[in-house]
Amino acid sequence: MLEEIISISHIQKTYKIGEEIINALKDVSLKINKNEYVALMGPSGSGKSTLMNMLGCLDSPTGGEYVLNNISVAKMSDNQLAEVRNKEIGFVFQTFNLLPRATTLENVALPLVYAGMSKADRDTRAREVLEQVGLGNRMNHKPNELSGGQRQRVAIARALVNKPAIILADEPTGNLDSKTSIEIMGLFEEIHNNGNTIILVTHEEDIALHAHRIVRLKDGLVETDQVNPKITTYKNRITQFD
Repeated sequence: MLEEIISISHIQKTYKIGEEIINALKDVSLKINKNEYVALMGPSGSGKSTLMNMLGCLDSPTGGEYVLNNISVAKMSDNQLAEVRNKEIGFVFQTFNLLPRATTLENVALPLVYAGMSKADRDTRAREVLEQVGLGNRMNHKPNELSGGQRQRVAIARALVNKPAIILADEPTGNLDSKTSIEIMGLFEEIHNNGNTIILVTHEEDIALHAHRIVRLKDGLVETDQVNPKITTYKNRITQFD
């Protein structure tokens, strides 16, 4: 039986810039189940970045309801949102956002500091996820000693370290070449197969096609919400051969 992890109903987000009112999200409703792999797409100004900020508890809606893992978060305070973010969501950004003077191990262990875990336990858990993303031999390297793809793997390990329910990836291949992008998307597929829910924000069609469902936004509204037919066909073919 499918179990909802995200439910947003009639979400709106309005900004006031000077005298101008911007309706970034007009009326967005969306449900995402546990272990789904969803891509959010849309042109600049479509509302996808605003929606990502809502889903990631980085911002609060002007109106509507947001339930995350059975927690109503739409009207939470900043401190409450920060706590939910740390427990429920792992973030992966286009620019990696690594601390330049910290080692790979220290970067990955950082979220566990905020979780109040002991240093020994932090290091043990950080080593586990670095092995998982194929960087067991790079634990003492600094970011400037790593390739772009390796830095993104560090960022993915950091996102996984708290065992979050959801991985939210914002243009995760935007700074990578084609070959490395394919490797990173392969890693996301492994993470999804391990049970995580993945929400991928991208403007690149070929990257979105790795997801199993594609939600397209336009002018602050959901334009289409469809299962990726390529993934469905591929899965049907695998089932036939089983």
